[in-house]
Amino acid sequence: MVAEKYDKADPELKLELKTIAQQIVAPGKGILAADESTTTIGKRLKDINVENTEENRKAYRQLLFTTAKDVISQHISGVILFHETLYQKAEDGTPFVELLKQRGILPGIKVDKGVVPLFGTDDECTTQGLDDLQARCIQYKKDGCQFAKWRCVLKIKKDCPSKLAILENANVLARYASICQSARIVPIVEPEILPDGDHDLARCQQVTEEVLAAVYKVTVFLAI
Repeated sequence: MVAEKYDKADPELKLELKTIAQQIVAPGKGILAADESTTTIGKRLKDINVENTEENRKAYRQLLFTTAKDVISQHISGVILFHETLYQKAEDGTPFVELLKQRGILPGIKVDKGVVPLFGTDDECTTQGLDDLQARCIQYKKDGCQFAKWRCVLKIKKDCPSKLAILENANVLARYASICQSARIVPIVEPEILPDGDHDLARCQQVTEEVLAAVYKVTVFLAI
């Protein structure tokens, strides 16, 4: 029996999402990930002896966004922002979101709230943030975001990733994608399979295929 696909989305919404997605994957362009959390960017700033303050974080991202205006617009289609960065302004008072738009770059936003332990597994995890995602996405869209990113992490070990971890993370990614689309935001679905471990390439390929198959299977029925 073939499962029914639930696709009752408004044609106007589907066209808007398609247009945004096509801009993101424009030939010769890529996405700049500037969505490091406060903790993560702090580690990078520490390596160059720079204090982890909001002003320094803003200065770093302003440097990225203002580099050679004509050049960056030719090669960057979208920038993934962290919540803090989304509401920051350049030195001349121009909001970062507007600054990106002036360069023909789509603003995006990291919407997951980090990984948490998945009970009943061997140190595996899932990603949190679904509870208030609808409201956040609606607001992010109003504030200029056109796409979003959500990361789920899977580990390769002797008996990992487990069926539970694969299914849980696939379902989380599908719900995230569906919620984003309902708020007129294009979702980037990221099941990240960590390369750490003593496994070989064949094992990595096998796990990758299994994880992607699970993600495709659930997202095809929940997302547009």
